[in-house]
Amino acid sequence: MSFAAVIKVGGSLSRGNGLPALCEEIGRLGKRYALLIVPGGGDFAEQVREADRRFHLEATTAHRMALLGMDQYGYVLSDLTADSVLTADLDYARESAESGRAAILLSSFLIMKEDPLPNSWSVTSDSIAAWLACRTRSDRLVLLKDVDGLLAAGKLIGEMTADQLASHSGGVDAYFPDILSAVGLEVWAINGLHPERLGELLNTGHTTGTRIIA
Repeated sequence: MSFAAVIKVGGSLSRGNGLPALCEEIGRLGKRYALLIVPGGGDFAEQVREADRRFHLEATTAHRMALLGMDQYGYVLSDLTADSVLTADLDYARESAESGRAAILLSSFLIMKEDPLPNSWSVTSDSIAAWLACRTRSDRLVLLKDVDGLLAAGKLIGEMTADQLASHSGGVDAYFPDILSAVGLEVWAINGLHPERLGELLNTGHTTGTRIIA
């Protein structure tokens, strides 16, 4: 059940004006490559964080509410991505992606059922997307952010290892390096505000961004 790429669309990309152009590019690329799209949490997850701060929710409660927030963002991405398929079923996602329709995954049911990750704010859509890439035996994970990649002192890091990532602060969630240390997965963190970079990466294997080597 392998995809050409698992692509996490960061929730931060919904806060400007660039999301429609990105979704248009994803729809176009989906005709050529089998793509699994994993929504981030964005403002939907922020509402859960606020509720957690106010009511001191159980960790599992907050985790599951955040998963539902990812699903809500998935509906937004589905509306903006032409010819895409919105589904909670991985088999149907694969069939759709192979037929030329980018598959946007509503992951909450699967994650709640299998419960493969800690129920904690150390796990966000980054780690969930990495787990899904492993679960589907896909070779590449692309994290679409609102910056060019992972940064150090304001400068782009072109390449780093999973071990180096473990000591790096920012850019991905705290649990993400633990997943990469156990699997052979190539990860790219690139700027979703420049949709052409996603096409360049899928077409050539390289683009402006940070390549993380497991």
